[in-house]
Amino acid sequence: MSRHVAIVTDSTAYLPPQTMARHGITAVPLTVVIGDQALEEGTEISARSLAQALQKRRSVTTSRPGPEVFAETYRAAAEAGAAGIISLHLSAEFSGTYDAAVLAAKDAPVPVRVVDTGMVAMALGFCALAAAETVDAGGTLDEAVAAAEKKAAGTSAYFYVDTLDYLRRGGRIGAAQALLGSALAVKPLLELDGGRIELREKVRTASKAIARLEELAAECAGASRVDIAVHHLAAPEKAAALAERLRAQVPGIEELHVSEVGAVIGAHTGPGLLAVVVSPR
Repeated sequence: MSRHVAIVTDSTAYLPPQTMARHGITAVPLTVVIGDQALEEGTEISARSLAQALQKRRSVTTSRPGPEVFAETYRAAAEAGAAGIISLHLSAEFSGTYDAAVLAAKDAPVPVRVVDTGMVAMALGFCALAAAETVDAGGTLDEAVAAAEKKAAGTSAYFYVDTLDYLRRGGRIGAAQALLGSALAVKPLLELDGGRIELREKVRTASKAIARLEELAAECAGASRVDIAVHHLAAPEKAAALAERLRAQVPGIEELHVSEVGAVIGAHTGPGLLAVVVSPR
């Protein structure tokens, strides 16, 4: 079924395939480069393969899609009947993906609104869903943009990593913060703030850090109606246990997603990642 407004995001939204299909959401893939091999996220490299490469200390980098990839995606949406397109992407602080989309939008055959959500993973995914649900209800392009921006403004993301080293290597967190964490042998808790990854707290042990992650998420949700996503990389049992504890603690959960992050985010966080995204209804 064609939609009057097409929804485009990127592969770091980590939306379930069936959800994307139901809402007609298209995800443009980012690329992971292992050694000299470039692989598209979502189709050519799995999270497990990425984790193994990181554990073997192989060189891993990531790259944005080219503007031509977005241009083709926008042309296809227009040919399928879309009169407008909303293109929602991970924080421009993390990637040049937003800039590539902006370049492509200039020559698109229909109006394209490109949005830097300042988010990533299901924090971005929830924004795409908000836009899609608005369009499904008959909303305009401007209304879909407003819904996505409102969702982004209200969504919080907290995450635990075993080490800050991967974030330091990729330039996603300052060397001074990474050095501080290593020197004190602490387990870092981070958050998305203003489109950037910031060090929220330093906790002495992994178990205390995960307990604190749970507390932060529960405090953020309060008694409101919320959707929650729990992400992990190579830690499925810990993620499942965390999700069940949150289900018991947060009375207003509408939907609870548990999923492994893809290779792009995993490349910058490393194995052992646990993250919680809290998004108000």
